[in-house]
Amino acid sequence: MIRHRLLVRFSTALVVLLAAIALAAQEPREYGPANGTLVIVGGGRLEGTGILEKFIELAGGPDARFVIVPTAGGNKNADGTLRVYKEEEIIAPWLKRGLKKVRMLHTHDPKIADTEEFAKVLKDANAVWFNGGRQWNIVDSYMNTRTLKEFHDVLARGGVIGGSSAGATIQGDYLVRGAVAGAAIMMTPEPEHEKGFAFLRRSAIDQHINARNRWDDLIPVITKYPDLLGIGLSEGTAIVVNGDTFEVMGLWKVAIHDTTRQYQPWEKPYFVLSPGDVYNMKLRKVEKYGTGVAPRKPS
Repeated sequence: MIRHRLLVRFSTALVVLLAAIALAAQEPREYGPANGTLVIVGGGRLEGTGILEKFIELAGGPDARFVIVPTAGGNKNADGTLRVYKEEEIIAPWLKRGLKKVRMLHTHDPKIADTEEFAKVLKDANAVWFNGGRQWNIVDSYMNTRTLKEFHDVLARGGVIGGSSAGATIQGDYLVRGAVAGAAIMMTPEPEHEKGFAFLRRSAIDQHINARNRWDDLIPVITKYPDLLGIGLSEGTAIVVNGDTFEVMGLWKVAIHDTTRQYQPWEKPYFVLSPGDVYNMKLRKVEKYGTGVAPRKPS
């Protein structure tokens, strides 16, 4: 009888455990995409960091289908004329890396971006990369268009989206430095430039924090919007996001502005992660500490 009761209790506990595991697996992601991966880079030179190699690997290797978006570089020239991007120039650095199927995607006109013909290049893409520049240019071209939906669909299929500098900030939810008047303005007065593409939800992403001494710049943003997670990226440094966790890779540091964390009066209201560190955005805690050692640059 005792043995029978123990067996029943064990079976019940096992069922409860399996149900809990199944429920956890079904919980929606709060930050990162449900499928796919994000590679979010703080700008600067990426040679010797392993970041671009990781992006290509996540896409499926050199034979995968890549789309490069140069739009952050600007939609108009200084004299007001439309800027023209030459595809051969935009994709040349990627071809040198051995990629075989690379296309450029650019338009200054959201009406064009909202057409099936323009967006069809994304239908079977494995990876999208956003070049640097000014992030509001990307918003002006693609926000609320069919193309933006296709960007999200790349992730839904298990693809990868990456970007550096402006191509990092656009991946966040709140658009840091979105003001047309200049990149020194952290919180734009322009409502149409307050939102990013939210590949990484509930976040505000800044870049170039080391070379441009932007370590503290996210403080007013997170003070005003405490539900956001602030992520400041150094040059040559990336976070690789899977679901609600990310790993730091590259040369330097990532500053995390987390309002749920208790800080001492003498501390800055953020903490710093190093290469190899793994951070859980949902639980707001470091799951694993890496070596903190950057990859050795080629001599």
